This record gives sequence, C-alpha cells and structure tokens, in this order.
Amino acid sequence: MKQYLLLSIFSIFLFIGCNSSKDQEEKKDQKDTFVIDNYTKKEVDIIMRDGVKLHTTIYSPKDTSQEYPILMQRTPYSSAPYGEGMKTKIGPNIHLMKEGNIVVYQDVRGRWMSEGVYDNMRAYIPNKTENQSDEVSDTYDTIDWLVKNVGNNNGNVGTWGISYPGHYATISTIDAHPALKAASPQACIGDFFFDDFHHNGAFLLSYFRAISLFGTYKDTPTDSAWYSFPKMNSQDQYQFFLDKGPLKNLNEYFQYDKLDVNATASKDKIDDFFWKEITEHPNYDSIWQSKGIIQHLDKVPSSVATMIVGGWFDAEDLYGPLETYKGIEKNGKDNYNTLVFGPWDHGKWSRNTVKNTVGNYYFGDSISLKFQSEIETKFFNPFLKGKGDKNSGLPEAYVFDSGKKEWKSYDAWPPKNVVKQDWFLSENQTLTSDKKSTEKINFISDIKRPVPYSEDIKTVFTPRKYMTDDQRFAARRPDVLVFETDVLTEDYTLAGDILAKLKVATTGTAADWIVKVIDVHPSDMEENNEGLQDHLKMSNYHLMVRSEVLRGRFRNSFEFPEPFVANKKTDVNIKLQDVFHTFKKGHKLQVQVQSTWFPLIDLNPQTYVDNIYKANEADFKTQTHTIFTDSSIEFSVLKD
Repeated sequence: MKQYLLLSIFSIFLFIGCNSSKDQEEKKDQKDTFVIDNYTKKEVDIIMRDGVKLHTTIYSPKDTSQEYPILMQRTPYSSAPYGEGMKTKIGPNIHLMKEGNIVVYQDVRGRWMSEGVYDNMRAYIPNKTENQSDEVSDTYDTIDWLVKNVGNNNGNVGTWGISYPGHYATISTIDAHPALKAASPQACIGDFFFDDFHHNGAFLLSYFRAISLFGTYKDTPTDSAWYSFPKMNSQDQYQFFLDKGPLKNLNEYFQYDKLDVNATASKDKIDDFFWKEITEHPNYDSIWQSKGIIQHLDKVPSSVATMIVGGWFDAEDLYGPLETYKGIEKNGKDNYNTLVFGPWDHGKWSRNTVKNTVGNYYFGDSISLKFQSEIETKFFNPFLKGKGDKNSGLPEAYVFDSGKKEWKSYDAWPPKNVVKQDWFLSENQTLTSDKKSTEKINFISDIKRPVPYSEDIKTVFTPRKYMTDDQRFAARRPDVLVFETDVLTEDYTLAGDILAKLKVATTGTAADWIVKVIDVHPSDMEENNEGLQDHLKMSNYHLMVRSEVLRGRFRNSFEFPEPFVANKKTDVNIKLQDVFHTFKKGHKLQVQVQSTWFPLIDLNPQTYVDNIYKANEADFKTQTHTIFTDSSIEFSVLKD
C-alpha cells in the first residue's frame, strides 16, 4: 500500500500536476479496460553489457496479424504495476495506444525492480571501454534486445518521456541504436545546475521535499518505496524555512538510520547521497559538468528524428527543452528537429482536461487534446509506421503566443524576423527605450523579511502555480523595484531570449538578483476565468511572463565564484529563458527587480562565504542594494 501511496504522491506533484479534474479522470480511468482487452503484458529482466539486469515491462497488441513499432519510456519513477496488474493507459497518448504499438517501460539502473547503483543524472562516458556502461549504453543494449526478442515488431523504435523520463529520451538519441527512428524528449532535464534543483547557482529551496526521492540509497530490487518525504509539520512554508535558518539546519531531514526515522546524534551527518552532493558541490564543478547532457548533443545522428516539447510556464524544466532543441539544431544541420512549446506547466500537455489553465490564468480549451492528436501522434507515425521520409507536415517550430492565446508556426526558432531591443530601468519607475540619466535607486534587502514568491499560505511538493501568479503583491513592496512602460498603443511581441543587463552595487559582499517580466492587464479586462482565486480580479492583473534568478557570486563564472566589492558598481547579466508573448495594445510591459524570492530559492547570507550550504546564522546580514538607471533589459522583438 505504501508503495502506491508514495508513487502516487510523486507522480502527481512531480511531473504531471494535480487538480480536481485529474482526480475525476483517474476515477474514470480505473474503469477503462482498453489495455487489458487489447494488450498482453510481459515482464523481463534485460541483461546489460556489464551484467546488470534492468526490469522491463512490455505491452504487446493481442492482434498479431501485423507488425508494430516499439515505443519505449525509461523511468526512475517505476514501471508499476508489477505482477498481474496492468496500466489503464499506455504510451504517449490514447491515440497511439489505440492505433496499436508495442509499448515498453523500463526501470532505470538502481531504481525499483532493476539491479545496479543509481546515480542522479548519471554521467555520459565518451569512448567507453567494452565493459563500461552509462545510460546511453543501457538504452542501446535495451533497444538491441527488444528488436531481436519481441515478437511482431517492425524494427523501428521510438522513445518519449516527460521530466526525468524526458531526460532519458534525450539520452536515447546520443550514440543512438540504428533501430531508433524518433525520440520526443518532453520537459527534459538538461543540466541539474540550471534545471529543477538549481537556477543559475541558486538552490531551489522549494524542492526540498523532493530530495529524498532521488538520494535515498537502495541496494536491492524492490517493488515498494524505500524513500520517505520530509515531514514539515507546517502549512506555512515561508515561515517554516525562515525559522529553520541556514541551509545546514536541514541536514537532519536527510539522516536515514531507519526509514521514516531521523537520526539526530550528529546534526551535520548526511545519509542522503543527493543532498550530500548538493551541499558539497556548491559551484558548477566537474561533478555537475559531467552530469549535463546538453554538451553531448553533437552525438545525435541525423537518422533520429526529434520533437522537443515544453511548456512556457514550466517551473521545473524550462531550460532543458529549450537548450536541448538549440543544441541539436546547432550541431545537427541535417537532423529532423522540431520544437513544440505551449501554454502549459510541467507535463500538462499529457492531460485530458479541456480547460487549459496554469494557476489562475486561462489560456483556452482543448489545447492539450489537440496537441496529442494533431502534433504528437503526427510526429511518431511517419517515422515508426511510415517510410520515415520526414514529411510529417509539422513545422520547425510550433509555438503558442501566450499573450494573443494562439498558435504560430515558424521555420526557425527564434523566428528569423526578430531584432534585439533594449529598454532602460529609468528613474520614476519608468521603462524607457533610451537611457535618460544615470541615477541610483536603493532598497533594503532585509533577511528577516525576504520577498515571497507567492502570496499563498501553503506548502508544496514542487512549485508550479507561481509562474502565472498575479505579481501585484510583490510590486507593492519597498524591496521590489518596479519599472513600467506607458500604456502600449500597439501590440508588442517578444519571441526568444531575454537578457537583463544590470548595473548594481551592494553594501555587502554577496547578493542574489531576480528579474521578472510582467504583462500588466488593463483595468477593464474581461473576467473570463471561473477558476480565479477569490481575492483576485483580472482587472489590472500582473501576469508574470518570465522570471529568473542569478546568484551574484556566479556573475562572471559558475565554476569560480567571487564576492562583490562593497559599494562598487558592478555588471550583473542575467539570461532569462525564451518567451513567446504579445503584450497587447492597451496593456503595459513591466519589469520587477528584487534580491530575495523566498522560499522558492534559498536565502543568500549577503556576506560572502565559500559554501552557502555550510553558512552560519551570523553570516546572514541585512544589506542595502543599488540599481543604477543605466541598467537595461534586452528583448527579442518580433517584427512584421
């Protein structure tokens, strides 16, 4: 029972979200007998080149009158149910399930029913010796076994996955097996120093409860959960983490003498190998660099078609899919490589809900359903069931304008007709197209009252909703600087990346810098969202379009941090991930700048220490920060 409870918790919160409609869908799914009526299930242990056995579940169509391609997902999240039970839904979507495909799920090395030792974002080994293994070789060996041993397969294999399984889909394309014809990495992790648990060197404290999922040691195959989640005993995460103080005070939650029992004999003891890795490697050193996959995308052969899928409002993995697409595009000029980005949070495109909302914000109906039928299915079928001539009919980039709420197709991403344009953070809270003067704007960053990332009183497993949250609560704080255009007289479309070019100073020697791009809606905005929180109105809604943090010590190098010189004017450049958003006529474009974002990210001591994870309470100091009005934001602007 515990297995399924914990698996459900992580599945719901980690990569496909949670809402009441999903609960209703799952209840309906329990009565769905399509899989059991039309598929047989077989579980096998496939032996890798180093002798380790990986548990693999194979769903094959009962109709054996024809051959079928293989669709495979490798996952650290369990291929359950084990034994006699069967999944009620298999494959990327119901269309591919009902059309007939051999669908395979595999527990990756060291997880659940597979043998071996698990390593988070296990490093790729170039030029492996005969007996060396990594996730690339595990994928290759698995595909090789499947095409040689599974009946009625047509010799073509496709891979897919969302979040961590999306990372394994990317892995499948590296030094790919000849049978692999199509891969769709979706919300795929690209680098753990920029995805999920870190953003530009800042630790995502809000992911604290997920640590044990990846770092609890297991040495034998199991069909039951061997990890437990930290118990916060609070419904107020802001106050919980504020009371805990320095990060080292969280070590007690990662001590595992017994499952579900914290050992407090030594407060510095750490049993969780992932938390230990995080705390002992605060910089982008060789450990983190080796785990990144982006730098190996030159090894994706042109024989593998790729479709990279992501959500514009994915709080967990936005860097990964964007950089994966760009990496393949840069290195594989002859590759079939397409990008799909819609108005989704983490994995929302896989849901069967009609209304498409992220948090409080409504984007339209049937967006995910149309993606599944008209895009995802249309991608896989030509390569797995057709001639693989790459005439799928899909555009190079199929992207959703989150301002106009409509899809657009382009033959490149970013579109070719994009120009760079600077807006200056000028005095009197204005955002201007030219530099007016060079003035100082000061604010106090109080470590006892950090800026919250959400006005909700809550605890979360992983945060999602804040990506479209109304930012009025932040704009009205004295430690959040606000810069805003006049009311726009024509539509203004951003398409591509954003670069904040800040000129700053601090009375301390360390600071974080957060930049948010906001769409300020007009006061007469139509109230079109029944799911809006009771205290909110669409009138003057401050929609967060994009946001990002840079831990200031990494302003020149993620590998070699350095302190600020107190009171010295300093350049801090922050790359914000791509957007595709039209600020419509009658709206305003706003930029917010702040130095705390709690507890989305951890609290910076604001005095330089070599390792923030080992900082003492005395290291934390309130400081005064300065933004100079020759700071600017470089936007990628779409021109007609």
